[in-house]
Amino acid sequence: MIKFILQKLAYGFAVLLGVVVVVFFLFNILPADPARMTQGQRSDVQSLEAVRKEFGLDKPVPVQFAYYINDLSPLAVHPADSSAKAKYHYLKLFNIGNQNALILKMPYLRRSYQTKRDVTSILAETVPNTMILAFTAMLFATIIGIALGVLAAVYKGTWIDQTAIASSILGISAPSFFAGIIIAWLFGFVLSDYTGLSMSGSLYDYDPFKSEVLVWKNLILPMLTLGLRPLAIIMQLTRSAMLDVLKQDYIRTAKAKGLSKKAIILKHALPNALNPVVTAVSGWFASLLAGSFFVEYIFGYNGLGKATVDALELADLPVIMGSILFIAFIFIIINILADLLYASLDPRVKI
Repeated sequence: MIKFILQKLAYGFAVLLGVVVVVFFLFNILPADPARMTQGQRSDVQSLEAVRKEFGLDKPVPVQFAYYINDLSPLAVHPADSSAKAKYHYLKLFNIGNQNALILKMPYLRRSYQTKRDVTSILAETVPNTMILAFTAMLFATIIGIALGVLAAVYKGTWIDQTAIASSILGISAPSFFAGIIIAWLFGFVLSDYTGLSMSGSLYDYDPFKSEVLVWKNLILPMLTLGLRPLAIIMQLTRSAMLDVLKQDYIRTAKAKGLSKKAIILKHALPNALNPVVTAVSGWFASLLAGSFFVEYIFGYNGLGKATVDALELADLPVIMGSILFIAFIFIIINILADLLYASLDPRVKI
């Protein structure tokens, strides 16, 4: 088990390194100038040069990449002075030469070009909102999707089955950004007098006294939009798996023993049909974090997605890189947890 987890973590490290390489060099071939984005179009040459020097943008791209990897790496070489220690909060292992030292530290994601804030603080502010949105959307999709899938399988060929299938096809076909616009317009504008919902709003709002207030209703429309596609896929997977399980010999044996229909479905059929659903849930939860980018932007929801889209508009590489690395890290962790969960659900699965 430990060997398996370490092997998966090694693969995950290689994936993260590949993400850094691709995103960093793709960003640097774009025509956007981060220094000019911070100063505006009327900035003078001296101001631009000062900004480029402050953020290391005056160096060649390979040198910038080497410095960025050095900042990300837990083991790195940095100046052994008080300013560097305050910046990186490192533990010095040993000196290298007169000025540098090999240090042990947390990965440093640098500062935003626009706000000058640490990217870590930006992630700490936005990630919880996105995690709440993704978790509630996945919970909604899983509960409703499994329930509809079981009903469609049990009542195969009836109007319940046909309605569930038609709804799932519609849910899969509609992209999140399109569904978000329709849902925002319908429930947040046309029917707003009845629903009490608005077209945009974040999880936290400010009252007249300038203090943060938790506004749960602003979570409803983004959650519905984000959960539609995984709900449709989970419903179809559950229906298909249940139909296969209900044909098995042990189900016929359970019926012959006189067990109730409810007991057969919930205790015998459903647990054995959950493996493909676990695959979908584990994959979709990580995908929802990435898919929330446009949904958050449509609804004005202050999360990681909206912060990343805003950073893309302003060519703010540290924020873009930090958010993408976080999403990639979540993908890796969830894949490892899903592999471990398979074994607990089905003893036939061997790691």
